[in-house]
Amino acid sequence: MKFIQVLLIIATFGVATAFAQGPPPAKVVVTPISQKEIAENQPFIGLLYYDRVSHVSAEVSGLVKTIHVRAGDRVKEGSPLLAIDTEILAKEIALGKTRVAQIDLRISHAEKNYKRLEELYAKEGVSERDYDDALYLYQDSLKEKQAAEDGLATLLIKKRKSVISAPFAGVILSKEVDNGDWVQPGKELLSIGSSTDLFVRVPVAETLMQYVHLGDQVQVTINAFQKQTQGIIKDVAPVADPKTKNIFLKVRIPSMLKVAANMSATVFVPTSSKRKLSIIPRDALIKFQGKDFVYSVKDGKAAIMPVNIVTFLGSEIGADNPYFVTGMPVVIEGNERLRPDQPVTIAGEK
Repeated sequence: MKFIQVLLIIATFGVATAFAQGPPPAKVVVTPISQKEIAENQPFIGLLYYDRVSHVSAEVSGLVKTIHVRAGDRVKEGSPLLAIDTEILAKEIALGKTRVAQIDLRISHAEKNYKRLEELYAKEGVSERDYDDALYLYQDSLKEKQAAEDGLATLLIKKRKSVISAPFAGVILSKEVDNGDWVQPGKELLSIGSSTDLFVRVPVAETLMQYVHLGDQVQVTINAFQKQTQGIIKDVAPVADPKTKNIFLKVRIPSMLKVAANMSATVFVPTSSKRKLSIIPRDALIKFQGKDFVYSVKDGKAAIMPVNIVTFLGSEIGADNPYFVTGMPVVIEGNERLRPDQPVTIAGEK
């Protein structure tokens, strides 16, 4: 009985000692803070759109035989979009080729007759009128062949244009035609947006234009699926909103899948002149009571510090807290379960 009591005392003492020592050191990965001259920015909501849109129409009339695309399909430049039936046109082309062959026979005959009369005329064996008639028939048959070949070439152009191809690589925005429809020249059949001309149109206050420069890179987030990408400010709309006085920026973004015109995107637009900010990876950020913090390592323990984010830089943020200095380590892995003053062991640095 006394032996059991001794074991219980030892166990109780061990537990009490463990609690007194606190949690074991946590293994973490850190990275050093850097500093750069960067402008502050703020998020503004804009809309996606294709800056280059082609409204595809037919150049020849006819019955739609085949449609190769649907709205939303992505196509390459030169890909066939639809084909117009050419059965009647094929017959006309065959007839045109036969007509050219017939004229070739007449040319051959007229040329022989003309050369024969030319020799006789030189010897005064035929009249000048007969010679002129032979020359006229020969030259007229040549002109007739040229006209027939021009007509055949026109038919061949119509056949080529009966297959409508994509003018550039892009996405099909709308389809206004179906198999069996009769189309006329000029009628819009499809619209296609250039995949290399995807933009965000974002309104900003006119007072911010002093900080905006064409060619600046800005962070863009596609709100539908929180996809982050880099955009470039390419242009500024020449007309401001008459009520709000907002100016519309045109921000080009890379081509991407599963986006649609008029989807929303968040653009982080510069709102100040450049100043020195501390650059911290987003992986270092943790949320506590709705505010942003990071953990550093001081004297072998986790030191929690609030972060005042003034600019977003893709996978990084810029902060203006004065206590952040170049080279200060911040925890980027293992920070989710850390507690203030918890002992830590640095397992690596990135």
